[in-house]
Amino acid sequence: MARHGGGRGWYGKVVGAALGVTMLAVGASVWTAQADSVGGGPAPEASASATPGGAAEPVDVSIAHASDAGPRGVNITIDDGPDPAWTPQVLDLLDEYGVKATFCMTGVQAQAHPDLVKDVVAAGHRLCDHSVSHDTGMDKKSEAYQSKEILDAERMIIEASGGVRPMYYRAPGGAFTPYSRKLAASHGMRPLGWNVDTKDFERPGTDAIVTTVQRELSNGPTILFHDAGGDRTQTVEALRQVLPWLKEQGHTFGFPVR
Repeated sequence: MARHGGGRGWYGKVVGAALGVTMLAVGASVWTAQADSVGGGPAPEASASATPGGAAEPVDVSIAHASDAGPRGVNITIDDGPDPAWTPQVLDLLDEYGVKATFCMTGVQAQAHPDLVKDVVAAGHRLCDHSVSHDTGMDKKSEAYQSKEILDAERMIIEASGGVRPMYYRAPGGAFTPYSRKLAASHGMRPLGWNVDTKDFERPGTDAIVTTVQRELSNGPTILFHDAGGDRTQTVEALRQVLPWLKEQGHTFGFPVR
């Protein structure tokens, strides 16, 4: 799977101003190598980051792709927000078609837009930890760095949501490590992958995004879209076409398995 690292200057600016994090550009890595099963041993210790809301039950460390809606189920996942320009439009479309989705939020964006995080929760969607700063090179960094990115984002999302925990952890660009997966799972966040990369972040055109979904859905049920990081007009228009098409094909909408 491609790492969505291109054109991410906005993250560097936001995070550099807010957190002093330096974004590193990295090459693509092989998803299947990241998805290898984790060996034995105790779960990693949590960092000093606070996680309000009490302890979470540990979940499976393997990377989830399946849908809880069964063999015809589809998981709509929305990454990188929330964003005041695009998240409300995505929420309106999901409501129009009666679809629930999983929103993979960065800590920076959740902290900046807590009202939108609460809107997502109020609409019945699920939250996913997408790290603090969307560093696609996390798998090359120390365990202490990975821990801080994951657990600080968890805390920021919980605080922004008013106490609702993220149920999943999606590594930026799929940059999972055995450590990060085990740490997330120990905090009740199932590692979350994807099967269909719409490439909407690259803005290839609405038709190209729709065609990618139609062509690659046979790969599996979890579809990746974005609601932040730039102009998401094409994503919104693609969802306007994709959601009814999926229903016409007999698909139902669910959440990733936990």
